[in-house]
Amino acid sequence: MRLRALLDTDALGLRLLGGEDELDRTVQGVMTTDLRDPSRYLSGGELVLTGLAWRRDAADSERFVQILVQNGVVALAAGEAELAGVPDDLVVACARHRLPLFAVDESVAFAAITEHVVRQVSGERAGDLAAVVERHRRMMTSGPAGGGPDVVLDLLGSDLDLRAWVLSPTGRLIAGTKVAGPGLPAETCARLAAEQLAATRTGRPGPHRTVVDGTTYSLFPIRGGRTPQDAREARETLLADWLLAVEADAGEWPEERLDLLQGVTQLIAVERDRREAARTVRRRLAQEILELVQAAAPPAEIAARLRVAAPVLLPGLGAAPHWQMVVARVEGEDAKGEGGAATVQSLLEEILADPLATGPEPADRVAVAHLGDEAVALVPLPAVSAVSAEHDGSETGILADALLESVRAPLSAGLSDDGRVTIGVSAAVHSAEGLRGALEEARHARRVAAARPGRVSAAGHQELASHVLLLPFVPDDVRRAFTARLLDPLRDYDRRHRAELIPTLEAFLDSDGSWTRCATRLHLHVNTLRYRVGRIEQLTGRDLSRLEDKLDFFLALRMS
Repeated sequence: MRLRALLDTDALGLRLLGGEDELDRTVQGVMTTDLRDPSRYLSGGELVLTGLAWRRDAADSERFVQILVQNGVVALAAGEAELAGVPDDLVVACARHRLPLFAVDESVAFAAITEHVVRQVSGERAGDLAAVVERHRRMMTSGPAGGGPDVVLDLLGSDLDLRAWVLSPTGRLIAGTKVAGPGLPAETCARLAAEQLAATRTGRPGPHRTVVDGTTYSLFPIRGGRTPQDAREARETLLADWLLAVEADAGEWPEERLDLLQGVTQLIAVERDRREAARTVRRRLAQEILELVQAAAPPAEIAARLRVAAPVLLPGLGAAPHWQMVVARVEGEDAKGEGGAATVQSLLEEILADPLATGPEPADRVAVAHLGDEAVALVPLPAVSAVSAEHDGSETGILADALLESVRAPLSAGLSDDGRVTIGVSAAVHSAEGLRGALEEARHARRVAAARPGRVSAAGHQELASHVLLLPFVPDDVRRAFTARLLDPLRDYDRRHRAELIPTLEAFLDSDGSWTRCATRLHLHVNTLRYRVGRIEQLTGRDLSRLEDKLDFFLALRMS
């Protein structure tokens, strides 16, 4: 179809802002994105729909348009809801690069445009199939009141007699056909998710077909962008993609029905993108709070930020909550490239959205940010249940064993050959003062998990050794004073003389005070080692033959 046909379709309500001479371009597909650089999802010939969330200043418009033109995009349609209109700098950039630009009124859903383009490009479908797609479009574009993916699946069941379910990459049941009866068992969901991840990982063409307990299922990926064109792109989205599981053998279907199901996955992807957009604000708030926590900001400042975030992070929760920290890290090929941080962030959100792992608390209360190569979740818990647990000694909140059990099977199948997922869970804390300790505790627990075998591993605060458990809760000013008193003289001496006193002290303690083992480890003569240890004792006024002084040095090194 041509761009001119889109402009002539009154129901879409598009307004042309530039590029009138280019309206005879042919549209070969459609993509919705708010990424600052969507190039890896573009193959050429697309109409790109954007809500403009990528734009921070005028310079972003020029860069964004250049990327679209370089990747063969035929036109851009910008929503007016985010910025109350299309900014002039975007109009100028599109005119400079001869890229047609449309304005999408805030009353028009991107899903309506997507479905229209998909239907036109694919050709008119016959009879009942066209009617089903149109009904899907009406329901999906009517917003949350339309019922989301559940309604689409119900229509598949009632009109085409197809039992279908939408699953997360961790096997969480997101939606299902009502006529299908009881939902899929958790074990079946996990096996289907594992099969989808494994099939996509090996590059097998879809839809993927598998048999579980004698029943054949066909699996279709659900993505916000286009289908990845190479292994790298597939890896960057693999652990975040939903899937559509249909109880049927798609290998026997005619092209029209396969085409229809592909269109349905695009419609469900609209809901996925809607939920992803809803997470954006929570992610931003979590990022701000956790950066303050990591930077050891004053507890009063962190508490103030928590109060500001409460309406978003704690809808309807009521009393001041307790908090838990959950830290996750993805290792291996899955963590490489631009998508590494986003992959682990999306993956932790999916893990914590599973009620089998986290209990009945709503998933929209979980805020996930990323700090370096780790994703960190700030999880609020009802204060009442946490307080009652303090009296009866029972565990409360998220448990590492439950997290591990809920995601081990599907994630193990979806990881690359050298891939691992490790998760650490803190205890509940009751105030902003405890968040720094909870973050360190969750990180320590994740390191404990990383030391274990297995591709997916988790550990909780209960498994930490006593000194590891205590150290995160030492006040920061006490930490700094304690380590400075013991270690600063050694650091200053090392800086001036390159004497390596700190590495010598670490090796001496790791060798349990054995002169021979330590000298061998450092490739030193024992007399040289004795000279260094003597210098350490002279500079600090401590005696490394005394257990108390050894313990002080050990703790100082752990806290530094």
